[in-house]
Order: sequence, then C-alpha cells, then structure tokens
Amino acid sequence: MNRRGFLSSLATITTVIGSEIVFARFMPAGFIPVAFAQTLTPFVIPGKDSGLVVLNDRPINAETPAHLLNDEVTPADKLFVRNNGIPPQKIDIENWTLTIAGESVEQSKTYTLAELKQRFTHYTYQLTLECGGNGRSEFSPSAKGNQWTNGAVGCPKWTGIRLADVLKDVGLKEDAVYIGYYGKDTHLSGDPNKDPISRGVPINKALENESLIAWAMNDQDLPAMNGYPLRLVFGGWPASTSGKWLDKIVIRNQVHDGAKMVGTAYRVPCKTVAPGAKVADEDMCIIHAMPVKSLVTYPKSGELHPLTNKLDVNGHAWAGDKQVAKVEVSIDFGQTWQPAKLTKAVNRNAWQHWHSTLLFPQKGYYEVWAKATDSDGKSQPMVLPGWNPKGYLNNACHRIAVQVV
Repeated sequence: MNRRGFLSSLATITTVIGSEIVFARFMPAGFIPVAFAQTLTPFVIPGKDSGLVVLNDRPINAETPAHLLNDEVTPADKLFVRNNGIPPQKIDIENWTLTIAGESVEQSKTYTLAELKQRFTHYTYQLTLECGGNGRSEFSPSAKGNQWTNGAVGCPKWTGIRLADVLKDVGLKEDAVYIGYYGKDTHLSGDPNKDPISRGVPINKALENESLIAWAMNDQDLPAMNGYPLRLVFGGWPASTSGKWLDKIVIRNQVHDGAKMVGTAYRVPCKTVAPGAKVADEDMCIIHAMPVKSLVTYPKSGELHPLTNKLDVNGHAWAGDKQVAKVEVSIDFGQTWQPAKLTKAVNRNAWQHWHSTLLFPQKGYYEVWAKATDSDGKSQPMVLPGWNPKGYLNNACHRIAVQVV
C-alpha cells in the first residue's frame, strides 16, 4: 500500500480480518480498528520502519528507538511521526497551492507547487527536527501528552526553497514580526472551522538561510505522515513550528495566535517552578531554540560485551541554533568523563556525530552516559532539568545499559 492509499484507507476501510465492519460509515476519520491491536501482527505505519513505537493512533504519533537512529542522515522510514490532526486523505498534487497572506504582507500571492519549484532556487540542508516533548516520559510528576522517551528526533536531508525568498517575492511590511502557518490536516473533531495546529516563528528565524519550504526528504517525496507534499522546516526549533501539509503562510504584525500558540502549548514557565506547581498562562514563555542534547545510538541498550574487548560507542549531538562544542562519555555514573571524537556539522542546524572507544575494568553491569556541551558552554544535566507542566525540553543525559561478561 502506498502512502496515499493508506491515508484514504483510514477513513474508507470497511472490512477487518475478513469481516465487514458494521456501521463502518460512522467510524470517525483517523480511527484504526481496535481488532488490529488484537492480532499477532503489530500495527505498522506504511512507509515507516516496523521498529517505530506507536504512542497514539488518533492522531498517529510514533517514535524511533535510539538504536535505529544510528545513520548519520536519518532515513525517511526512521523519522518519527508527530501529528496533531488527521492528515489530508486526498492529495491533488497538480492543484496544490501555497498562499502567502496576512496583515504584514505587501501583496498576497498564491503559488502552485510547480511555480514554487520553477521560480525559486532549490536548496538542500540536513536539518535536525525534534519534538518539543521529546523525553516527556521522564518527568515527575508526570506531564500530559505523548510519553516520548528519546526517539522523537531525526536529521534527514530536506530539499526545497528558502522561505526568505518567497517572503521577499511578496514583500514584507516594516511591522512584520512573526509568521504563522496553516495546513490541510483536519481537527480530530472533524470540525472544519477548527485548526488542529497553527504555529509559527519570529520573522528573524523565518528569514534564515536554512529555513525551508520543503517538498523532499533524502531526495524523495516527503513521506505521507511527515507532510507530503509540502511543509516548513525550521531546524533546531520545536518540530511543531515546522508545519506539515502546508497550504498557507500568514505574515503577522504580532506574535501569531493560532492553535497551540496560546495558553500552555509549547510553552514553559518563564521562571523556575517547583515540580507539580500550577503556572498561570501569562507566566509561560514560548519555546524557541531547543537545548543542547545527545543520543547514544550504538550499541543498543542491553549490550552483552566481552571484558577483553574494547567497545565502540557512537551517537549524535545537537544544540538548537548553536553548535556542539564537545561530547563526553562516562561509565561510572558521571563520576569521571572522557572526551569523544566529535565531527563538525555538515551545515547549520544539523546534528553532529560522535564516537568513543571504551574499556571496562571488570565484569559487571555498566551504564554508558553521554553529555554534550554547546558553543556557549552549556552542558546537558545528568538528571532531569527544570520541571514544567507540559513536559517539554528534557535534555538530561541519555544512557544505555552494558553487561560486561
């Protein structure tokens, strides 16, 4: 089944395990028959690796175990899925358009996908995309939302055009301060007057060279669950700013106030609060760049390793809009650290790769911890960072288990 066939089947499927679904016409769009969860075959998202862990089926959200993220360039089938609504079920690629409007645009314009590709210069960047709630499962008291562990991150190659070039084409008024996006996904309620999500970024982020309107990932069409046929990509910022199934961008003279831009959504307390504290909406600040973070992608946690052998360990590190200055690893729960070999980023907002070789003093249980430090000297904490009501921005050190035998 191809990606478009899958999207259509979610709403139109009428049989399951050989039987007719009685009242199938009343099944809400996006629901997956519960019988699938009762079969011996695990639910798999078409176009995605079977190893992804599905956290939610309405909307579909799935993360990638760390050991499946070992590639320097994240394969499309291993990029996590974070949806807020139901993806469009019918995509007319020939008539897909993007409208640029808003109170701070000089001239509203609508472009076809073909026009975007023909009129503007194409660029390809490898850009890190991470859900703002990645690591939420570690918060205590717990926070509501998908209980991501560490796998809501990836760094594929994206191809498209610079958002800045399109904004220049329509013209920006002097009072432009923010952009907001709208996509063709639908609200879970099915109400066409409700947007599942409509977020954005300040105008200075929108105008950066690496801020893209993209139609390809790793030289192929975008996967259906990652925004086919058109999306925004803002590397280093919460993935929620990188709108999928993109069909409209608005230029605002104020901070964008679309769905999930207000209240507590994608916001953290402006000042540190006690765990479990109630925080007023006006005391919450919008998340911008993501914090420094690293991931151990090899070996897989639970590795059995001979005492006489050296252990090669590697992974990735990233730091929002900054660079990673160093990565260190520890096998004694952070008592001592040894430097890892760190590569330079292929371009701004791409993750960096690190490698280390370890020797263990005796047989037994160990944990390999990784700690990254950014270009401003800020390091990952060894324990959970400041608690916040929605469980965002967990950048505590990642660790894996190794049994030395």
